[in-house]
Amino acid sequence: MTDTIDRVFGVIADRQKNPKEGSYTNRLLDEGQDEILKKIGEEAIEVILAASAQGDKRLVSELADLTYHCLVLLAARGLTPEDIAVELDRRYHP
Repeated sequence: MTDTIDRVFGVIADRQKNPKEGSYTNRLLDEGQDEILKKIGEEAIEVILAASAQGDKRLVSELADLTYHCLVLLAARGLTPEDIAVELDRRYHP
C-alpha cells in the first residue's frame, strides 16, 4: 500500500512542478486550500454514506477518493505522506 500511496503522491508532486493542462490535480492546486478542503469534506461524507448503506466496494472507492484529496492537501501544504508515517510511528511505537 505504501508504494501505491508514494506513487500517487509522486504524480501529485510532479503536477505541482510540471503543471499539465486539463489536470484535475492542477485545478485543485490552483484553486487553493479552500477548494481542497471542500473536496475533502465532500469525500468524507461520501465515505460515511458508503459505510452505512452502500457496500464494501463503494466504501473502498470513496476511501480512495478521500485519500487522494488528502494527499493533494499534503502537497499543497508542503507536507508528505512520510510526515504522517512519522506521526503514526510516534504514536504506536513509543
